[in-house]
Amino acid sequence: MSLSRAIATVGGLTMLSRVFGFARDLLTAMILGAGPMADAFFVALKLPNFFRRLFAEGAFSAAFVPMVSEKIEIEGKEAGKAMAERAMAIMIAFLIPFVLLGLLFMPTLVTVLAPGFIDEPEKFQAAIDLARITFPYLLLISVTALLGGLLNSMGRFAPFAAAPIIFNLTLIGGLGYAQYAGTSPADAMAWAVSVAGILQLAFLLWFTHRLGILPHLIRPSLSPDMKKLLRLMVPGIIGGGVMQINLMIDTILASLLASGAISWLFYADRMYQLPLGVIGIAIGTALLPGLSRAMSAGREKEAMHLLSRALEYGLLLALPSALGLGIIAEQIIGGLFQYGRFDDFDTAQTAMTLSAYAIGIPAYVGVKVLNAAYFARQDTASPVRIAILCTVINTCGSLLLIQPLGHAGIALATGITAWLNLALLVRGLRKRGQFNLDQRFIIRLPRIIGAGAVMALLLAAILLVTGPMVLDLNFGADPVMRVIWMLALIGLGAIGFTIAAILFGAGKIREITAGLGTPKPPAA
Repeated sequence: MSLSRAIATVGGLTMLSRVFGFARDLLTAMILGAGPMADAFFVALKLPNFFRRLFAEGAFSAAFVPMVSEKIEIEGKEAGKAMAERAMAIMIAFLIPFVLLGLLFMPTLVTVLAPGFIDEPEKFQAAIDLARITFPYLLLISVTALLGGLLNSMGRFAPFAAAPIIFNLTLIGGLGYAQYAGTSPADAMAWAVSVAGILQLAFLLWFTHRLGILPHLIRPSLSPDMKKLLRLMVPGIIGGGVMQINLMIDTILASLLASGAISWLFYADRMYQLPLGVIGIAIGTALLPGLSRAMSAGREKEAMHLLSRALEYGLLLALPSALGLGIIAEQIIGGLFQYGRFDDFDTAQTAMTLSAYAIGIPAYVGVKVLNAAYFARQDTASPVRIAILCTVINTCGSLLLIQPLGHAGIALATGITAWLNLALLVRGLRKRGQFNLDQRFIIRLPRIIGAGAVMALLLAAILLVTGPMVLDLNFGADPVMRVIWMLALIGLGAIGFTIAAILFGAGKIREITAGLGTPKPPAA
C-alpha cells in the first residue's frame, strides 16, 4: 500500500471514529449528566487509558513496530510472527499481575487520581467500583495494540484504525441498554468499556488469523530481541509519564483562574485534537512501518522520499486546518457548543483558546512525522529527551503567559512549544545527515504556504464584509443559523485553499481531493 493511500485509510477511519466519539460524548452528557456518578465514571475510564497510553500505545508501539518491520523485511513474515509471540508472552506475563494488583489496590489508585473524592464517600466508592469493572480493559487493549502493530508492519492499516469505532459504538450501546433496562448509566458504560475491549481484541484476532499471522501463546522468555524491546521502551515510558504530569500541571493552573477556565480549555482542546488525531496519527501510523523497512534494508533514497511525502501531505492538510480553526474559531465553537448554559461569553473565551492552540497544529503534525523518522532507526531516546525538555519549557511558558492572557496563555504556550519541539527534532536529524528532503518538497513548500495565505485573506475578507449583516440578522441567537454559517465558512475556506493550491502548483487535484495521490518511491 502506498504512503498516500495508507494515510487516507487511517485518516478516514480515525475521522469516522471521532464522529462516533463525539456522538458518544453528546449522549453521555444527555443521559449521565455531570453529577457525582459522571465524575466517578470518567475517573474509572481514565485509569486504564492512562496506563494504556503509557505502556501499550505509546512506548510499546514506538519500540515494537520498527523492530517487527525490520524482522519482516529481512527474515520474512514467519519471523515477524514469532517475534510478536515472544512480545505478547512478555506483555501478558506482566499485565495480568499488574491488573490484579490494580484491582486489589484500586482505592489507592482512585485516591491518587481524584483526591477530592475522599470527602464524598459515596462518589469515592462509586469510582472504586466502576474502576474495578473497567481496569481489565488495560490488558485487552494492550494485546489489541500488539496485534495492530503487527498488522501495520505488514501494511494492513485498516483493522487497527477501525478498532476505536467498535469502542465508541459499544459505549453508545451501553447507554442505550441503560435507557431500555432502566439500570444505572454509569454501571452500563463501565461494563461496556470491558466488553468493547473484548470485541476489539476479537476483531484483531480474526484479522491476524485470516492473514496467517495469528501469534500463539507461548511461555515468556527474555530473548535478546525482547531485552532490546524492553530497553527501547524505557525512554517512552519516562517521556509518557512526564507528559501526563504536564497535563496535570495545566489543569492545576487553569483551576487557579476564573470559573469556567478548565471547561474553556477542554472544549478548545476537543477541537484542537481533531486535526491532530486525524492527520498526525494517520501520517505517523502509515509512515513508521514503511520507513522502518527502508532503513533496515539500507534504502536511504526511499526513506527520504517517504519522509518528504509525509511532511508535504501533513502540511497540505494541517495548514488549512490551523488557519480555519484560528480565523473562524468563534463561528466553529458557537455552531458546535453554544447551547443551553454555554453562552456567548463562553463561546468567546473558548474561541480565543482555540485560536491559540491552532498556532501549533502544523508543528505538531511535523513532530509526529519526525518522531517516526527517529523510531524507524530504533532511536526512542532522542525524541523523548526533546519532549521532556519541551514539556519543562511549556510549563514555564504557561506560567509566564497565564498572567497577561489567562487560560489562553496555557494554550499559546502549548502551540509555541510544538514549534520548538519540531525545530529540535529537525536539528537532531540534520546533525546526523538524515534530513535531506527532496526537491519536490522544497519547491512545493512555499506554494502550500501561499495557498494558505490566500485562504486566510479570503476568510478574513468574508468576516469583515459580512460582519454587519450577521449582526443585523442576529445569527448568534439562532442555533440553526449558527451551524449553517459555520458550515458555509468552512466550505468557502476549503474551496479557496483547494483552488489556490491547484493554481499555485502546491498539489495536484487528485492529491487534494482524492486521497492525496499514489506517488511511487524512487529506486534505491
